[in-house]
Amino acid sequence: MRVANLTFDSFQNDNRIIKESTSLAKNGYSVEVIGHLDNKTKDNELENNYKIRRFSYLNRDKKNTTLYTIIAYLKYIYMSAKYCKDFNVLHCNDLNTLPIAFMVKSIYNKNIKVVYDAHEYETERHNQSKLIKKLSKKVERFLLKYVDSMITVSEPIAQEYVKLYNIKKPTVIYNTPNRIHIDKKDIFREKFNIPKEHIIFLYQGGLQQRRGVLEFIDLIRGKKGVSYVIMGFGELKDRIIELTKIEKNIYFHDAVLPNVLLEYTSSADIGLCIEENRCKSWNLGLPNKMFEYYMVGLPILVSGLLELKRFVVDNSTGFVIEDIFNQEEFDRLFPLIIKEYKDKKKSIKRVQEIYNWENEEKKLLKLYQTLEGEK
Repeated sequence: MRVANLTFDSFQNDNRIIKESTSLAKNGYSVEVIGHLDNKTKDNELENNYKIRRFSYLNRDKKNTTLYTIIAYLKYIYMSAKYCKDFNVLHCNDLNTLPIAFMVKSIYNKNIKVVYDAHEYETERHNQSKLIKKLSKKVERFLLKYVDSMITVSEPIAQEYVKLYNIKKPTVIYNTPNRIHIDKKDIFREKFNIPKEHIIFLYQGGLQQRRGVLEFIDLIRGKKGVSYVIMGFGELKDRIIELTKIEKNIYFHDAVLPNVLLEYTSSADIGLCIEENRCKSWNLGLPNKMFEYYMVGLPILVSGLLELKRFVVDNSTGFVIEDIFNQEEFDRLFPLIIKEYKDKKKSIKRVQEIYNWENEEKKLLKLYQTLEGEK
């Protein structure tokens, strides 16, 4: 059974697509990831047990006009659809790849199966205007008619899709890492010469506004016995590097490859998931970095986002700061974090046994076996 795993980006560090492609391939499916050809990528690659095929449809090295971007996107849909028409399954990651499934089913292959994998609450993402949200919902409602199975990343988001479109509840597949044991490393202390007695807070992931990356610098300013490591990539990188020259207990590390990420993660003591409540997708989702922190035994500090807060409180695996701009709230919470963060280890071990890719993989394979039975 041939599976085209479709993504709108150049596919270099997407852990979810990597895990899904690897799981399907090792269980007998012939998998190709279809993505965008950037200057630093190859048009054809073999990665472990699946293939990667990339098409060039947009020059991302220059500022493009809206018209050029639209034309490039239509070109991407056309090229991908033509290439994928003879596959058995189209696995569409995010809403922007779903038009490919519509084109394939409408023109080339009406029997092809379509899996829609919504990595977020797709029509309630951060920085979407009201107009874009409205148009996205109309497009999504129409395209869902061509979907055979849907996947999403949390229970509340799955329930939202049911209410919004009156569809069968999507399969929830959490974006968890593989179940592995890693002896705690000390990479950050060794690289940055951080004192042994310091407690290291870690933020890893995209370095964008509204994710609490910079706000946490303000919260811990003047606090003794702590260091803050920021690891990732994004628009705030240069600003963070400048701040490390001023703030003596702040350190920056570039993003690392997925196969070594957890070794770096294990070098911290407490993980951060402190995004602002700026959209329903963030409020109802569970970020992959949360599960990565847990997999190496780190308790976490989260903001008051609905699903994050519920998970931490229900599982007793961390601490909640309702308002990341409230210095007084953090000052009251800080002594409790320092005193009790090590006591969360037992609860985290229970979470590790439940929320790991080996368990999520079973859901994915069951969904695909159902698709095969519908042929």
